[in-house]
Amino acid sequence: MSIRVLLVDDHPLFREGLATLLQARGMEIVGEASNGVEALNQARALKPALILMDVNMPQMNGLEATRLIKTEMPETKIIILTV
Repeated sequence: MSIRVLLVDDHPLFREGLATLLQARGMEIVGEASNGVEALNQARALKPALILMDVNMPQMNGLEATRLIKTEMPETKIIILTV
């Protein structure tokens, strides 16, 4: 069984590259989001096991999105990725 992953970053090229790497290692990319609002909505709908989250994004940053997601879905693992 593969790990269900949601990718959250406002740079599409970075998300694409990360998706390619993770899929090559057997992970299932169930969704992508470009800001914290989309991340929250995608997490609610898709119930990923793991979210890779950028910090600096428009509308809602990754820290606020992480706080909201963990409140609703404490079992979801979130890894913060940022430059």
